[in-house]
Amino acid sequence: MGKVRCPLRPASMLSDRDRPEILQPPQHLPACCAQQTITVPPHVLAKTAQKHDYPPAAWRRSYARRTGAERGFATAKDPAANDISRGWCRLMGLTPLTLFTTVLLVVRNQRILAAWSTRQQENQRRTAKGLPPKNRKRRRRALATPATGPP
Repeated sequence: MGKVRCPLRPASMLSDRDRPEILQPPQHLPACCAQQTITVPPHVLAKTAQKHDYPPAAWRRSYARRTGAERGFATAKDPAANDISRGWCRLMGLTPLTLFTTVLLVVRNQRILAAWSTRQQENQRRTAKGLPPKNRKRRRRALATPATGPP
């Protein structure tokens, strides 16, 4: 890692002299000195391993829950509609903050349901007129020309 100078690693001896130096290297080299990589057995990382493999639909469904949760937190913290940043409530204690946060989330959910209901009614109206349902506009735009570097 370049943190110490060791005679067993000639490249490390080119480092500044203010770095610590191993004066008596071991006779039998430990794994960190003898090899470039290590292999970690699966049971070591079993607690943090993902439940599903990356590409399949099961992984996408599982990850969509996280996206929904993050979206929920983002809309709860949005200062345009409701703001739970520091100082949003002058009451202290777990009970009033829990009550205020619960009411905030109920209002947020009602606002989302009202918007969904409005979209459904609009789609039913369009279907009755023979028009296709209105899709949301795509937010991302493709670049007109690929970014290849500075002009």
